[in-house]
Amino acid sequence: MIEKRTFDSLGRHDADWLAARYHFSFAGYHEPSRVQWGALRVWNDDTIQPKTGFPPHPHSDMEIITYVRSGAITHEDSLGNKGRTIAGDVQVMSAGSGVTHAEYNLEDEATTIYQIWIIPKTRGGKPFWGSAAFPKGERSGSLVTLASGFADDQAEGALPIRQDARVLAATLQPGQSVDYPIEPGRHAYIAVAKGQARVNGVELRARDGAAIKDEQRIRVEADADAEIVLVDAP
Repeated sequence: MIEKRTFDSLGRHDADWLAARYHFSFAGYHEPSRVQWGALRVWNDDTIQPKTGFPPHPHSDMEIITYVRSGAITHEDSLGNKGRTIAGDVQVMSAGSGVTHAEYNLEDEATTIYQIWIIPKTRGGKPFWGSAAFPKGERSGSLVTLASGFADDQAEGALPIRQDARVLAATLQPGQSVDYPIEPGRHAYIAVAKGQARVNGVELRARDGAAIKDEQRIRVEADADAEIVLVDAP
């Protein structure tokens, strides 16, 4: 089963500093059929204007993954962490028992991000934050695990999250393809950050998404230079 979600069908919020598109119900957008997908709760496509951003606000009991598509995002939190994550890289904030954070675009150009929230296996725990560089050249033609709750992935450099889930990304040239197996009962969600691709034959254009379940394998084939992000969650 593949449910295509075109960019035009997403929930939306527009302000002078932020243009947000919601793949799932979020804030003032509520669509009963798009509340969550397994443990995947939020997938927001945000464009943040220069010298603006999300001021300090609290979170708890959520794994929050930020994938930077263009520009850069600067993070600050109540744990004393500060960091700048650039396009193609990723940061993870495990909110745990509670943390206050801010996310700013301090650049001279707009920044675009995917903001992904995954419900953790258990509540509470010590909050943490981390970021990692994932050069696009290293994931050309193959899927790279960016964040994961599995020890084997973490040993290979994936950022840790508190759920049996993975966040992966790939860049593909026209004609290239990648395959990813889906175990029974799992929930996959894929978005095309740039370009155009077919997912098990279903055409997705830039900024479209697709919810996937009960497929033994996902095959992503690029029709143009493409950048994809995939979540595999329980």
